[in-house]
Amino acid sequence: MGLGTKIKQFLFVTLRIRKYQWLSDCKKVSGKPNYHHPCLLAGKGRIVFGQQVQMGVIYSPNYYSNYSFIEAREENSEIKIGDHVAINNNFSAVAFSKITISDFTVIGINCSIMDSDGHHLDPAKRSAEGSESVAVYIGKNVFLGDNVTILKGVTIGDNSVIGIGSVVTKSIPENVVAAGNPARVIRNL
Repeated sequence: MGLGTKIKQFLFVTLRIRKYQWLSDCKKVSGKPNYHHPCLLAGKGRIVFGQQVQMGVIYSPNYYSNYSFIEAREENSEIKIGDHVAINNNFSAVAFSKITISDFTVIGINCSIMDSDGHHLDPAKRSAEGSESVAVYIGKNVFLGDNVTILKGVTIGDNSVIGIGSVVTKSIPENVVAAGNPARVIRNL
């Protein structure tokens, strides 16, 4: 790869990152992650980044085409990302109440975390505002494989690994490997 190509790639990615920073409307953001991929920060709540948080991975899938989305939707919503967390490309987190991602966690490509269903299951209430929200907590040194979805009320214990493509609907203890849809413990670490 020639120097000219590297400069073009650098400028392209830098401009995309700046574009999404400009489009972000969340006013209560603290901390400054290292952006390697565009990220849109939205909502009325708080988004807190710890030290040395990495957003995006260079030359990983979705590097040129997508962006990450983090939204603390309501006034009292909070998304807290701990120290030394690495988040791969095309990540999304939407909090109506609270999402916590603890220190040294690694998150794969296309992962989603939601603390609410977003809409009611009852068809008569589906168009109405709001639904039940239950906080999500991800412990320290957790590894989420690619394409993992974590749903409301889930706690993932320290040092656990969640396998590729898993949908986590119930809490997972510490020091285990869990996988599947719905995710279940398949072995201890």
